[in-house]
Amino acid sequence: MKIHRIQALITRHLFLYKRSLPRLMEIFYWPFLDLVVWGFITVYLMKFQGQLPGVVTFFLGALILWDVLFRAQQGITISFLEEIWSRNLMNLFASPLKPSEFLAATMTLSVFKVAMVSCVMVAAAYFFYSYNVFMIGLSLIPFVVNLIVTGWIIGVLTTSLIMRFGQEAEVLAWGMVFLFQPISCVFYPIDILPKWLQAVAWANPATHVFEGMRGVLSGGSLPVAHLGWAVGLNLLYLVTIIGVFHWTFNICKEKGLLVRVGE
Repeated sequence: MKIHRIQALITRHLFLYKRSLPRLMEIFYWPFLDLVVWGFITVYLMKFQGQLPGVVTFFLGALILWDVLFRAQQGITISFLEEIWSRNLMNLFASPLKPSEFLAATMTLSVFKVAMVSCVMVAAAYFFYSYNVFMIGLSLIPFVVNLIVTGWIIGVLTTSLIMRFGQEAEVLAWGMVFLFQPISCVFYPIDILPKWLQAVAWANPATHVFEGMRGVLSGGSLPVAHLGWAVGLNLLYLVTIIGVFHWTFNICKEKGLLVRVGE
């Protein structure tokens, strides 16, 4: 892997944001709108806080952390789609750029996007609703890191499917992450799920993050067990999905599918 090639690809995508209002809206306006809508729902639910113990406390924090996962996934898949839409995919992989360097660049871009979006949402939550996400404490850092890695996993999986099946799979760039939302237990505890679905949910790293967050906000200590499971599952899935990406890339390269996807 060469740093200058990764840096060149990152710079190429950052320049796209310079004069593109839709791309800037993706970072600033839509996350802000999500927070405002859900924030006012939270304010409404506060009237029933006695009947809904604990729900209001977790709502905004869960929304902000879910957006971290969503934007991490989008940072990878949208970067790949940008290359398809601009008919630049073949130019990239005809160059010395390696698949691993492409993934490193898109993962770095996703971190940049998550950082920008998080700043908007954290500031808006504080000024509009006096909600301080940092009340979670230092455990917020490993929570966020694990959600970013989970977003990478879903993003690389989605990219592999788009690369293999072409434009008909592009819709997955926006829909794939929501397939995991019901078993991520973002806005409700895992006990709400049926027993058979709980076993599936526990295999999802995001579930351990959100369960751990609820534990901390309920006055508990650092959820070491949940963080341990999240880290272990993320490492397992990340290594596996990167292997799947390289395998898919080689198949597409051998069958000439990259030309069809790129055109």
